[in-house]
Amino acid sequence: MERLYFTEEHVMLRDMVREFAQNEVKPIAREIDASGRFPQETVEKMAELGLMGIPWEEKYGGTGMDTIALVIAIEELGRVCPSTAATMMAHTSLGSGPIAAFGTEAQKHKYLTKLASGQIIGAFGLTEPNAGSDAGNTQTVAILKDNKFIVNGQKVFCTNAGVAGVIIFTAQIIENDENKGIGALFVDAKTKGLKLGSSENKMGWKGSDTRSVYFDQMEIPSSNILGEPSKGFKQF
Repeated sequence: MERLYFTEEHVMLRDMVREFAQNEVKPIAREIDASGRFPQETVEKMAELGLMGIPWEEKYGGTGMDTIALVIAIEELGRVCPSTAATMMAHTSLGSGPIAAFGTEAQKHKYLTKLASGQIIGAFGLTEPNAGSDAGNTQTVAILKDNKFIVNGQKVFCTNAGVAGVIIFTAQIIENDENKGIGALFVDAKTKGLKLGSSENKMGWKGSDTRSVYFDQMEIPSSNILGEPSKGFKQF
């Protein structure tokens, strides 16, 4: 099976991540799960190894590898610590992927470069209290006014939210009193009007930060939208 799918580069990555997981991740896995502490020191070491931007182009700070490489790394981390694996998985796929897929060059150079290099961590908000598996029923609203979006609403079960530098989220886009559909937006984590709930007390992966995110009259530039305004649901 390995010979069918793995290149020499894949095998080298697997061996490197396996050694890292055994030496750096496994020794603290039980402690972070028991305490619910986010393993910041481990994530910083992962960034130094290039693990926070595996599938993204080198010009954006990634390693330029493929999805198989990403899965290999997540799998090796998950063998010893589900919290660490979930942190990297959510950061790369949900917290960085939408910018890589639908962001403008300006957005990629400003955010994807920091995400891929691990300078900041990405998070993603889709699920809501009244729109769990029914994501098409999103109730968070972003009203466009004077080149700004005024956002109100709530997201739940947002992985990495408490440690993120940027949070991507979906909202109903309202322009001139007309609902344009669900759009994909992003916000710097320190923006006024963005509030975080307490960390969820999960089972088996407490070291992964998961919490609710609240938008209370939060204002973001109209440029903080990914792709076409009405295509957010389809994109996600």
